Parts: sequence; C-alpha cells; structure tokens
Amino acid sequence: MTVDYNSVKFQNIVENIKEICYNISVAKEKYRKSDEIVKIMAVTKTVEPDIVNIAVNEGITLLGENRVQEYLSKKDFYDKRADVHFIGHLQTNKVKYIINDVSVIQSVDSFKLAQEINKQALKNNKVMDILVEINIGGEISKSGIDKLQVIDLVEQISQLENIKIKGLMTIPPPMCSENVFDEMHSIFLDVKNRKISNVKMDILSMGMSGDYETAIKHGSNLVRIGTKLFGARNYMEVT
Repeated sequence: MTVDYNSVKFQNIVENIKEICYNISVAKEKYRKSDEIVKIMAVTKTVEPDIVNIAVNEGITLLGENRVQEYLSKKDFYDKRADVHFIGHLQTNKVKYIINDVSVIQSVDSFKLAQEINKQALKNNKVMDILVEINIGGEISKSGIDKLQVIDLVEQISQLENIKIKGLMTIPPPMCSENVFDEMHSIFLDVKNRKISNVKMDILSMGMSGDYETAIKHGSNLVRIGTKLFGARNYMEVT
C-alpha cells in the first residue's frame, strides 16, 4: 500500500496528531511541571504499516504492538526510526519471537513470564527492559497483576539478571473515577520510593484515547493512543 500524502486519510492523521499534542500540552501546563516529558505511543493494532509510517514521519516514533503474529507480519515495513514496545498479553512461548525486535515489554504480569523473558534475553546476550502490568480495576477480562501483589512481583523479578524493571503499566476501567488513576500513581510512587535494586521507576504507562488527559493529570508520562490517532478500526482476529 502506498500512502497518498494529499489524501484525506493522511490529512486526518496529521490533524489528529496536532490535536493530541495540543491537548497534552494543555494538560501538562495545568497539572505538571514544565520540564516533565509525556511521550505519545501510537497503538498500531490492525493499522497498515504505511499508515503507521505517517505517524512516525510526523514525529510519533514510539509504537505499541499488541499481538505477536501481527507484529511479525508488519515489522519489516515500519520506518526504521520507529521504537517498538510490546503492550499486549504475551504468552511465554512467543517471547523468543520478539526478544530482539522490541525495546520494552510493557505487559509483564507474572514471574513465569518474567523468567522466560530473562531466559531469552540471556540467550541473546541482552538485558530486556520491562514494565510490570497492574490490573488496577480488578477486571476479570483484563490481564495484569492484582494491585496487592505488585511489590512481591517486583521484588521477585528484580532478582533476574537479564531483566530491568523500568516502570509500571495499566489499563484503567472505562469511565472509571479519577481515584483509580490516583491510586495507580500512588502505587508507582510507592515502588519508586522503596529503591529496590534493579528497579528504576522511569515510566508510568497509563492513559489511552478516551482518558489520556486524566492520566497525565495523575502522573502518567507515556500515553497509548490508537483510535484518536488512526480513527476507529475493525479489529481483525490475529494472535
């Protein structure tokens, strides 16, 4: 697929990026210190690489991939400036397929998964950056560790030599109160203040298309935007 840079689709994405960036700047001005950085991640599920590359060309170089098979089919077509994080539920038997292609795995929610990532990272002579995913709303339909188990899991993972914990990730329930975001930020600060060896709380990945301004208000420094950036999509079934 070749992108027509005069097309409505292209113009819409460019305008969406401008709107998102403006909204983030307003939220930062209201709620955050002037020197704090909030990164925008383009969530690329079901989006064709040429369309994703429009966002990369416009400066949104951080990409979030949800599904291993889909990512493997698209990765070679991405702009080389892209930095890819894996943000979806990850099965242990698929870690080996992405270990050398993504810079961060955001969705680590068990010690078993962490052990496999550590194993594959060791095989490939690297240290893998990860985020621990928390199911802050306690929703059965979502992955992520229970908020009461976070410290135990972080301390366990911190003992693995080929993993570096860089922060936390969550998907708050739709239309939830701001208290949920505030609670997540409190957990983030609690982990940070414990100064656990091999743990560095650099990233709080929280906020998506419908709530990213609220997330920024409550400490998020990485927001994951899909629909607001690329428009509504018909999600295909891939694993």
